[in-house]
Order: sequence, then structure tokens, then C-alpha cells
Amino acid sequence: MRQQIPIWEKSNLTLEEAAAYFGIGINRLRTLTDEKNCRFVLWCGSKRLIKRKLLDEYLKDKYSI
Repeated sequence: MRQQIPIWEKSNLTLEEAAAYFGIGINRLRTLTDEKNCRFVLWCGSKRLIKRKLLDEYLKDKYSI
């Protein structure tokens, strides 16, 4: 049986988890993570994971995205 870890305790989130956690659409997250110098994306093969703490820091100073 696989144990579920709450989203707020995970260090890396899937696009779906990040969208739910931050209230940002999946398509907008894809656009943000497609940027060449994106610090908060982690590529695992073709799967992209969002580094929760780094995205939180990124959004802290933003007025709009």
C-alpha cells in the first residue's frame, strides 16, 4: 500500500498538484516552465516537476504572471 504525502510537504510537485496548490492553470505553468532560465522546473525525462519552494519564492515578488 502506497503512503500519500500531503502536497504542502512535497518538495517537487506535478503540474496538476502545483496548479491546485498555487491556484495557477496548468497551461500557464507549462508556459512558465518552458522558459530557458526557469529555476523552479525539474525535468525527469519528459516529465516536468515543479520545485515548490522555488516557485513560491518566484511568486512572492510578482504582481502578475
